[in-house]
Amino acid sequence: MSYTIEKVTKVNAAELDAFVRTSSKAHFTQLSSWSKVKSEWNWCGLLCRNEGGEIVGAMALLIRKVPVLPYKLLYSPRGPVCDVNDAQVVKALIKGAQDVAKSERGYLIKVDTDVSIEDEQFAETMREIGFDIKNKAKNFEGIQPRFVFRLNVEGKTEEELLASFHSKTRYNIRVAEKNNVQVRICDKEQVEDFHKIMVETGERDDFTIRSSGYFAKMLDAFGDDARLYMAYYEDKPIAGTIAIHCGDKVWYLYGASSNAYRNVMPNYLLQWEMIKWSVQLGCRIYDFRGVSGDLDPQNPLYGLYRFKKGFNGDFVEFIGEMDLVQDAFGKKLVDVCEKAYRWLRRTKKKLMRKK
Repeated sequence: MSYTIEKVTKVNAAELDAFVRTSSKAHFTQLSSWSKVKSEWNWCGLLCRNEGGEIVGAMALLIRKVPVLPYKLLYSPRGPVCDVNDAQVVKALIKGAQDVAKSERGYLIKVDTDVSIEDEQFAETMREIGFDIKNKAKNFEGIQPRFVFRLNVEGKTEEELLASFHSKTRYNIRVAEKNNVQVRICDKEQVEDFHKIMVETGERDDFTIRSSGYFAKMLDAFGDDARLYMAYYEDKPIAGTIAIHCGDKVWYLYGASSNAYRNVMPNYLLQWEMIKWSVQLGCRIYDFRGVSGDLDPQNPLYGLYRFKKGFNGDFVEFIGEMDLVQDAFGKKLVDVCEKAYRWLRRTKKKLMRKK
């Protein structure tokens, strides 16, 4: 069977969005809405049609110019969206991405598909195309997390899910409820409160945070499919999360908690409220997003793993980032510049510490 590739923009992406939402590989980063969040990137969508004109695959590309150099990176987060074991469709979509790269002077196509590392058939297809599969990252070195927890909520009641949680997790949910922690679905007016707690969390756990404008933009872009949950104790905001819905899944995307009042366990109640939302929507999967793949209890990230594991989801390892070089010389130049940039940053930090 032959396939045709159709290029779409975010202005005429309705068919792409509809297809993504109905796919088992549905992911919010493959919707045109994501382009409104990643506004510093250009966006291009690809549709794959069979001989009868039916859409059988889609692939959203984020395109960004490399500073100084005349090259661009093409990145498809959690794409392509299709039957990943239909090699013809996968190859047609990647060929479409290569055509875009040629017109955009793209030096590299990077994909990070929602596919388990156990799917050797898909891995072999990608190797045949020429992709280099980079699946050695154990923590959060990649753009998307390679290890996640996923809870199957399909056809299950809230009572059944609650009963499946580890006893300590159920206990901590009850602690929050007994302490009258209130979880509210908030709008953009509460983004600043969320951001303040996120800053506190970033300082405590040593990670870089997004601006408050970024979170507000996300709520705008996804409308009713994005929710800001805030936990209040004695009318004070003490924790918050952002969840996004697409197709048959809800993702826990961001979370923040104050240093104060952690003993009333707001994070457990927030997770439970988001899981209940996924049940109400009739979803198949509630995705807790990233954890470390290094399961050594001495790993500083082990606490995050233990927290999410308590909800009795499945520990999933994805295949990881895959790179397809389009311009070998351009790739070498970009690598040299990135290496020099990292050296300059390290040197600057050392000089600042000496001062």
